[in-house]
Amino acid sequence: MAAARGGRRAVSGGPNVNLATLVRHHITTVAGIEIFYREAGPKEAPVLLLPHGYPCSSYEFRNLMPRLADHWRLIAPDFPGAGYSGTPDDFDYSFDGYAAWLEAFIGVLDVDRFALYLHDFGSPIGARLAIRHPSRIVAPIIQNGDIPYEDALGPKYADIEVTWALPRAEMRKALAQAISEETFREEFLNDLPPPLADTIPPDLWRLHWSMITPQRKEIAIDLIAGLRENRAWFPEHRKYLRQYRPPTLIVWGPNDHYMPEQSARAYLRDLPDAELHLLDGGHWLLETHLDEVAALMRDFLGRVHAV
Repeated sequence: MAAARGGRRAVSGGPNVNLATLVRHHITTVAGIEIFYREAGPKEAPVLLLPHGYPCSSYEFRNLMPRLADHWRLIAPDFPGAGYSGTPDDFDYSFDGYAAWLEAFIGVLDVDRFALYLHDFGSPIGARLAIRHPSRIVAPIIQNGDIPYEDALGPKYADIEVTWALPRAEMRKALAQAISEETFREEFLNDLPPPLADTIPPDLWRLHWSMITPQRKEIAIDLIAGLRENRAWFPEHRKYLRQYRPPTLIVWGPNDHYMPEQSARAYLRDLPDAELHLLDGGHWLLETHLDEVAALMRDFLGRVHAV
């Protein structure tokens, strides 16, 4: 409640606000690129790195970050060509290019060891970083990430695979038709039943579609087309999982045309000791099951990544 004192307006409660748990918004420069990122938690706390998925940005972590910022430092960047970050002409917009950029980003922030959230396209990007520096990864948290198991992909991937047989120009044309505000909406609603679908805010697809420029549309085409070459990288990813077997939390929404329940269970082939939790949601669990996911993460991180 506000009270007038000496002609000035005082707001009660201000000094009691815990600024460390609020999400802070920053701009920095990484490899000559202006980068936007969100951060929450004490600077000295254990770090959780949050690379985002497609067609999203660090916005997907806006609600999770304050839930865990009392004990962890959470960092969520917008990739080059996404969100509020810059879109340079000479950047390598591929999974390898993004992994190299993510390594440079954590270097700028002077982050050494960290837990890693792997979701959607953030999964092959983050996993590449883990393969480069396995000793720096305390633990992965895998939530409907793009999986390295060809036989466990969902039916929606078949629509992408059909385009691979087309000549390059026709393939790019077909993929371009799949990049629209309506398909963004479909990406966020995915396979959710109506009661849950009603909880997905339209801000997700409208905000991110408003950020699409002709250049960013070409970038999205490149990245989706790159899924074909990414298949050749699957054995390397599986080898990393088998060799290092990091403590892993798998939290999954089975209502996902791209990555259903079988996709989550496939990880157990190489991570038999992983903790697997299937929730009754879909691809974007932080929108529909935030409390459950945050509680599972808090328990897991409290055991493997605490001060």
